[in-house]
Amino acid sequence: MVNDGQVRVNAQRVVKAATSVRPGDVLTFAQGAHVRVIKITALGLRRGPASEAQGLFDDLTPPLEPGAADAARVGPRPTKRDRRALDAFQDDQGPDV
Repeated sequence: MVNDGQVRVNAQRVVKAATSVRPGDVLTFAQGAHVRVIKITALGLRRGPASEAQGLFDDLTPPLEPGAADAARVGPRPTKRDRRALDAFQDDQGPDV
């Protein structure tokens, strides 16, 4: 994500994965269909469990509106039966011209 320029540190686009961050920096990035805003409160001394890492930042992301998660989804996932019907339909159409 960093190499693609999809992460911001203190509102500045970052293109190097080796960019240093420190306590007080604010990270902004896309996570799925939502934008996350994270403020770093401390740096970890070691690589540890997720529960320990969660104590090193504050999540400043505004709460989602009710139903926003449903609106981000394009549609329901097709069932196995739906996929088979679609495959059969595409096979009946013949090769692309």
